Amino acid sequence: MKAHDNPFKVEKPEESTGFLLWQVTNLWQRSIKKALEPYDLTHSQFVLMASIHWLHLHEQEVTQIVLSNHTKIDPMTTSTVLRTLQQKGLLLRQEHQTDTRAKTVALTEAGIRIVKEAVVAVETFDRDFFSVLGTALGGLNTNLLNLLHHFSKHINTSNESF
Repeated sequence: MKAHDNPFKVEKPEESTGFLLWQVTNLWQRSIKKALEPYDLTHSQFVLMASIHWLHLHEQEVTQIVLSNHTKIDPMTTSTVLRTLQQKGLLLRQEHQTDTRAKTVALTEAGIRIVKEAVVAVETFDRDFFSVLGTALGGLNTNLLNLLHHFSKHINTSNESF
């Protein structure tokens, strides 16, 4: 290969952090999808349902925008997924009592039952998947939180991606 044809700054693919993250994320998402199959939930549906349940347990009023901000799922996708969950009978959406622009969301009894079971399955899978990291897991979580906080602030204050 001619040097002027090579735009890569790395010698080997495993030196690319983004590529490694993409590969691990794909493996993890494929496995999560399998773990959620018995509950007839997509990963996005699970994340939204688990977040609704989490926020309710922590006595927070859950609106679509609160949910979107909590999960980092864009508002349009959040709305679409919530509509699907409502059609499945797992979720109720109602007009907000004081804000006519907002909708509150809550899980139905069936939704609560399913999400409780699915959370156990996902947490078990995550524990097994990430156990290979041993004591390094805390450092990974800290680094992921640093990235999340840095780029969430930047994206929220800018029209650009980064």
